[in-house]
Amino acid sequence: MTPDTVSQRRFAVVTDSTADIAPELALERGIRVVPLAVTIDDETFLDGTLTQEEFFERMRSAPDLPTTSQPSVGAFVEVYDRALETADSVISLHISSKLSGTAAAARVAARQFDGKIHVFDSRNLSWGLAWQVIDAVAAAREGLTVPEALDRLARTRDRVKLLVSLDSLENLRRGGRIGAVSSLLGSLLNLKISLTVDADGAFAPVGRSRGDRAAVEAVYDWISEQMGPARAGRFAVGHALSAGRAQQLADGIRARWNVTELVMYEAGSVVCTHTGTVRGVAVWPEG
Repeated sequence: MTPDTVSQRRFAVVTDSTADIAPELALERGIRVVPLAVTIDDETFLDGTLTQEEFFERMRSAPDLPTTSQPSVGAFVEVYDRALETADSVISLHISSKLSGTAAAARVAARQFDGKIHVFDSRNLSWGLAWQVIDAVAAAREGLTVPEALDRLARTRDRVKLLVSLDSLENLRRGGRIGAVSSLLGSLLNLKISLTVDADGAFAPVGRSRGDRAAVEAVYDWISEQMGPARAGRFAVGHALSAGRAQQLADGIRARWNVTELVMYEAGSVVCTHTGTVRGVAVWPEG
């Protein structure tokens, strides 16, 4: 019996669209993705429907900030039903419960499946979540049982870290996720604000930098702190309308560390609703 045969028998892997996993990668790795939704000027789109350019153009022209919504319980039930056609159980990994009700909806859906669905709070988002999803797929292919995989994922969750560098705090302020005074401070003197997701899965400030160059150097300093003594690791660099700056960041990472894997990705509409234009990096140290 091959590891892939074991993985089909033991568990499938499900996540949500805030992981920002490209559709082709999800298909390649056998990851089922349940989309959140974004509503702009009374029109609702599933996450991933709009390109970044289309989303930002609509957001700029809308009178109010778009709103986001978690998947319905029914959407999870439908995906779990399909997943269980080829697996005995499911590990379902989701955006931090401190940032979204997605994991709560998944748990409600899971009650219909007699203990076959195991919902895992990543306490992260974007590729801070995606690296955990990738590790769940690896655990399945290696033939781990669900309890073994969940133990491994708890350790991975502690190691994977995410930093986002915002051009502005305005979207977070308008969405009620940060105070007006903090937003004002971030807009002064060309300050770039960096946030991470703390151990509980909530946004936490890392620092402020004046101008792009200082912001990039601050990202490298943060990466170095997360890497500790490790010289090798996996990295994911994402952006919203900042492809050139993201590539610059990726080049700098390759020059400073031994990169075993580096993923470039675009942040989806749901994430961008709250961050605006942004660069992000997710770090998974090895060794």
